[in-house]
Amino acid sequence: MNKTSTLFSLLLCASLAHAQIPEENRFRKVVLTENLNEPLELTVLPDERVLFIERHGTVKLYSPVSKKTTVIATIPVSTKYSDDSEAEDGLLGVNIDPNFSRNHWIYFYYSPAGSTPENILARYELKGNALDLASKKVILRIPVQRDNCCHTGGSIDWDAQGNLYLSTGDNTSPRASDGYAPIDERPGRSPFDAQKSSSNTADLRGKIIRIHPEADGTYTIPEGNLFPKNASGTYDPKTRPEIYTMGHRNPYRISVDRKNGYLYWGDVGPDAGKDSTGLGPAAEDEFGQARKAGNYGWPYFVGDNKAYWDFNFETKQSGEKFNPEKPVNNSPNNTGLTELPPAQKALIWYTAAETKRFPLLGSGGRSAMAGPVYYADQFKEAKRAFPAYYDKKLFIYEWMRDWIMAVTLSPKGDYVKMERFLPNLKLEHPIDMAFGPNGDLYILEYGQGWFMGNPESKLVRIEYNGGNRKPAVAATVDKKAGAVPFKAQFSSAGTEDFDKDTLQYQWKITPASGGTPVVLNEPNPAYTFKQKGIYKVLLTVTDSKGLKDSQSLTVQAGNEPPQVSLELTGGNKTFFFPGKPVHYKVNVSDHEDGSLEKNTITASKVKITAAYQDAEDKQAVNAGGHQEAPVTFTAGKTLIEKSDCKACHFVDKKSIGPAFKDVAAKYKADGNAVASLSDKIIKGGAGVWGETAMSAHPSIGLPEAGQMVKYILSLADEKQPARMLPPTGEVIAKIPDGGDAGKGIYKFIASYTDKGANGMPAQTTEKTLVLKNPTLLFGNADDASKNIMRFKMGENNLLIVTQPNTHAIFKSVDLTDITALDMVVAAPKDQLNAQGGMVEVHDGSPDGALLGKTEWIPPTDDASAFTSKTPPKPFHVPISPQTGTRDLYFVFKNDNAKGALFVPFSVTFVSK
Repeated sequence: MNKTSTLFSLLLCASLAHAQIPEENRFRKVVLTENLNEPLELTVLPDERVLFIERHGTVKLYSPVSKKTTVIATIPVSTKYSDDSEAEDGLLGVNIDPNFSRNHWIYFYYSPAGSTPENILARYELKGNALDLASKKVILRIPVQRDNCCHTGGSIDWDAQGNLYLSTGDNTSPRASDGYAPIDERPGRSPFDAQKSSSNTADLRGKIIRIHPEADGTYTIPEGNLFPKNASGTYDPKTRPEIYTMGHRNPYRISVDRKNGYLYWGDVGPDAGKDSTGLGPAAEDEFGQARKAGNYGWPYFVGDNKAYWDFNFETKQSGEKFNPEKPVNNSPNNTGLTELPPAQKALIWYTAAETKRFPLLGSGGRSAMAGPVYYADQFKEAKRAFPAYYDKKLFIYEWMRDWIMAVTLSPKGDYVKMERFLPNLKLEHPIDMAFGPNGDLYILEYGQGWFMGNPESKLVRIEYNGGNRKPAVAATVDKKAGAVPFKAQFSSAGTEDFDKDTLQYQWKITPASGGTPVVLNEPNPAYTFKQKGIYKVLLTVTDSKGLKDSQSLTVQAGNEPPQVSLELTGGNKTFFFPGKPVHYKVNVSDHEDGSLEKNTITASKVKITAAYQDAEDKQAVNAGGHQEAPVTFTAGKTLIEKSDCKACHFVDKKSIGPAFKDVAAKYKADGNAVASLSDKIIKGGAGVWGETAMSAHPSIGLPEAGQMVKYILSLADEKQPARMLPPTGEVIAKIPDGGDAGKGIYKFIASYTDKGANGMPAQTTEKTLVLKNPTLLFGNADDASKNIMRFKMGENNLLIVTQPNTHAIFKSVDLTDITALDMVVAAPKDQLNAQGGMVEVHDGSPDGALLGKTEWIPPTDDASAFTSKTPPKPFHVPISPQTGTRDLYFVFKNDNAKGALFVPFSVTFVSK
């Protein structure tokens, strides 16, 4: 950057300092659909429908009119290696034609199912809400390697001239180069040599391709690509004319500025944890910018052209550093030019550690993604355009670190500064984003786990409100049911108006049977219910400009809910220990029925069970993995309990509406039940179960309704009834044959259903107590440092400690009777280049009282330490006698490490 541009940047920064950053509370995150299975890329249609893809081949379409997400097609794709393990292949990219309103064309980039190792760019036609698979036209085929591989790229975008840009990864395994340049030139080692792809001018991998698709399914080459025609009007056979930029590792998300034609991408970088003389620099991710065609250096350079050494994998000797001015590809795996274009620097670059050049990027895992450049004048007619503050800013984001940055650029495109966009916005690994015609920012969130359907994955919309904001309403009541008369205290605590307007409150209490509603005009009124019945309570809050919003509650008067207590009367209250007794006590009292202690409630009416539940059930406690059902069912049950559903439905008997079990039995075999019943929850309906109409619930979103339906349908799967227990006693915790000793839980449930009273339905109160297995997986920790990588191997969630002085937390752990901790930790040098270290256990904080620590955990070249089903011998850590619960911080230490330490698998709490 010269002195003039530097001065301009300083002046620009000074002027921007006076611009007011929009209030964060003017932005609203709206969840459109969730519980997705590896969503990858989205495109917003002109009518604001959102089309997005999932890696296993599913094409989905969200409609803003119906607020429904439907599967419109499934494209057969390859997603696995030959050994049946998960690959990065699949349905990878999607975008619509610039003339979509006229031709309805959609472009996909994917790995076709079958034995041919290739990825293809294909065009299909969208007819209404259906993708016409018969309309397929293959535009481009790219041969790939499917084993010993990764790095797919796959992002698609367009410029203003109708040129299509497609990113492709280097398709090269990094495993044999210790995280440095994969340039293994030994015979048979092509899968480990990126010189065959990224730096090969005759290969389309490791590139960003630019072509002009034609109506007949062919394409032409635009002017200005990297390798133009020669003087004779032909292309050099050692080049591919489709190449716009080369020298990429994994440019996973790209974006084209349609105003000036600049291309942006996020390149997911290598893995080396530190600089190494003779090999190369520490790994860096890049945000790149191309104002014209160029070579961006991989695998010879990274970041701002930091060079690798020409390492000989046969002799283990290092040659000269590569020269960014004159890079040379003399690999035997190269089929293109030997002398390459000069290497260009990245726009922004960063390592796993915090960088001085770009400190806002933070530290931790790295997965750079490039988003759009926002132009305010393109959204003049939009309903919710972003504020002019973001005009001409580039949005970049991080899949691992869960942030979005707004980058300010000079008119020439030089970097000026960056700032965090919505610092308090919670994200779950954003993997794509795009602005829609209404001015909203759409984001796909992949979820925390790799190669799995994550419950927290979702499609969301970020809406901006530049005017008056309606109040955010919160309504609660201290007692939702009781014997009459009973006094209920209503509260609007938490209600807020961000514009600081004066608010008016109206509580309307309406009997479900009809009658004159009671209206209370106070923020927090009390009301005594004197007549039996079911009441709908609606709180409406109106600001001084007339905007209003509401929230409703249901109160049932006439029958007091029972009181149930369930407690352990000794021993450890967090874990069960196989073969050892667990002592418990249950008590029940009911206003109308009496109490268990006074024998007016017979013990046989109190349902008490204690049962081991295996790994899939444990997911409901520590959510994660492919076991969608328990997580979804638990969430659905919670949503039902928080709604007004139980005023008309019971699980196992008919009320005003049908029993949930009857609904489940009726629709168990109906593949469309989730969609149809979700629609009924939201819109209401009648005629299936009798004359009584089901009320509409427009405030319930489609994802929530779907969770509720899935829970109801799960009730059709009858399980063997558990043995009923007496109110006081002990059980011996046993793991049944076939049970997973390292994952299961022991679950106590105590419930009582009263007899009903005064014509009101019976009320059920249930208490649950869960004892965890004494072996906890670190991958299921309650919390962990941001810069710890979460990974899934098989059915287990793992942590990979990529930096020292990080930690994992298990909260509210009872240490009563615990004498030691056995930790399984592996430092596989061969796979992770791990440097080893130790694990310290601290009480309450990373610097809290030291309860114990492992001996030094050395790195090992034994790959089985990471992959074997037989785990390494645990590290035994005795601890002094403790009582009570506390948060345990497992701190991972190695003050001299600059990269990965180890993989902590599990900790077992040993009882005396």
